[in-house]
Amino acid sequence: MPHISRKKNIYSIGLNLRQYLKKYGRETDVPIYYPDLKLYRESISHYDSKGKDTLWETCIYAPEEQERIYKSLLEIYALLRVGGDIHVVDHLVVDRIDVCLYGNTLPFRIRVVNKLNDNFDYFYVKNADASRVYGLELEHLLSPNRISYLVSGNTLIEEHIAGIPGDEFIKRYMQSSEFNGTRVAKEFVKFNERCLIRLLGDMHSSNFVVQIMPDFEETNYRIRAIDFDQQSFESRKNVYLPQFYKQNTAFLNLVQDKISTESLLQYQREERNMMKSRMRAAKWPLFNLLKAMKHDEIAPKENVENLKKELAKHYQSKRFLRAKTMGDLVKASLLELLKN
Repeated sequence: MPHISRKKNIYSIGLNLRQYLKKYGRETDVPIYYPDLKLYRESISHYDSKGKDTLWETCIYAPEEQERIYKSLLEIYALLRVGGDIHVVDHLVVDRIDVCLYGNTLPFRIRVVNKLNDNFDYFYVKNADASRVYGLELEHLLSPNRISYLVSGNTLIEEHIAGIPGDEFIKRYMQSSEFNGTRVAKEFVKFNERCLIRLLGDMHSSNFVVQIMPDFEETNYRIRAIDFDQQSFESRKNVYLPQFYKQNTAFLNLVQDKISTESLLQYQREERNMMKSRMRAAKWPLFNLLKAMKHDEIAPKENVENLKKELAKHYQSKRFLRAKTMGDLVKASLLELLKN
């Protein structure tokens, strides 16, 4: 299993990335910030419907603070979902604020409930980390998925990505009679390819979700990353390949059992070709993002030095050896994709 630095540094958002976020509408003013949510008086453990400890704790605020905080969070939700039109959230309420005390950045999860039909949604308020912001934007530009997030100062607001956590999917769905192992295996091959090319690490089964999409004849699946803290940080190539995590063994076994060598190569080529198309469609945002990333320190120098050697060996390309930052390595990886 790849070694992961469990407690990585938080890298502040630099001037170049800040300019990018403003240019492409990711930077905005918000009525409340991450430090404000840390002012809760106490917290209690939150259990799921089966009585299992979720490892999230529900925050309890002083009555005089709660109304202001909840109202401000609804305004943020309106910014995230409908561009700030506060009138469409008149029938919504903040039902709960949870904090994850074991997370790298101590994120807050806000549960918003529709009073008319009890439907609910979540969003997250986090301490902004440049690594994570780069990861979110690369996911938005280079994956099949669009990502909604906002940054204000040192506060990061993220949408909730719905799906079944990978570890839960293994336990609950892989034994189902309706489970299509071949299609899941195909998606895992493509997900593995995307992670390496854009250098997204730590993609074990707790850090991605599986979305199930019924089709008129069969069921399709999509694997989506939900944790971007390890974007271009670690020093080993295998960290960026989900196939090497022991938590993903069930997915790897599916690939080995269901996918022939010829099909494996086909699916890898399909994903590379789709990534090329996404790169062309997002040419200027991607160019400006990599330009900002090139100048930002988002990993220790020794991590860059080791990773560039491993990637140069993997791709048999000296292009990587000229890299000085993680941004340079992401750019080199994408250029290698275009070359091939």
